[in-house]
Amino acid sequence: MAACTSVAEAVWRDIKSSRSVTDDQLQVLHFLFGKNFERATRIVDQGGVKRVSGDPSGRFVFQVVGESRRKEEYICFADHHCTCYSFFYDTVNRGEQLCCKHQLAAQLAAAVEACIEVKVSDEQLALLLSKL
Repeated sequence: MAACTSVAEAVWRDIKSSRSVTDDQLQVLHFLFGKNFERATRIVDQGGVKRVSGDPSGRFVFQVVGESRRKEEYICFADHHCTCYSFFYDTVNRGEQLCCKHQLAAQLAAAVEACIEVKVSDEQLALLLSKL
């Protein structure tokens, strides 16, 4: 598992430095994350990732749209946590995934600068987080 994480981190660093994704990088990420990565690319392509930043602190979270008909938005810390059911069930509980599709979408959108930027006060950001 640690080797997969190291490979993924290296690929994300390369994407961030160039702000673009090569076919080889797509293949590696698809190999590591499978269908979750395919779903994440669809979310990014549809503009489903918001980066919500607090002012003046600059702290931020991602809001990522789900793929269900309800179009729920999940609060996501790309490297560590997502509020979706899949994160708790597949990633935390069963350990079958390294992360959920919302975390992947947040990482990909941030790496290629495809996030919708939303600025809020630090108080509004704290209120958003308090609803978790």
